[in-house]
Amino acid sequence: MIFNFRYKRMFWLSALLFVLVVILTLNFVPGETTNQRVERELRADPDGSTARRVMMVSLPDGRSLPVNYLREDGLVFIGVDGFWWRQFTGEGQPVEMFIRGERVNGHAKTVLDRPDYVSDIFKRLRPKVPAWLPSWLNGKLIVIEVSDA
Repeated sequence: MIFNFRYKRMFWLSALLFVLVVILTLNFVPGETTNQRVERELRADPDGSTARRVMMVSLPDGRSLPVNYLREDGLVFIGVDGFWWRQFTGEGQPVEMFIRGERVNGHAKTVLDRPDYVSDIFKRLRPKVPAWLPSWLNGKLIVIEVSDA
């Protein structure tokens, strides 16, 4: 019995290790990433359906990411599901965006202390989020004050 259990455990550990190696290898294989494809599409068709809801934002750490956005009254709103929202805490950071074929500068700040405001914006920014989803799972709101509107 112990003999059988050890081999089963070793089999599953080996299988898990194999899957992890495959996933890590695929992440480092040279080629075009989804972000690069989206960026190319945004530049090629600034009036297209993707460009109407997705922009590129340049982060303080040097990365450039495509994100869904909502632009209203000199403000740009984005919802962040990863941890990169932390780059905009405190006083925030300057950012550069590529929206509908134009470069736009602004100052981005994470909103952490106004749940009603966040909920109101997310109703328009992310209208398809299920109502039953807890607000803490709905990402963080970044508000960008456009400086060259």
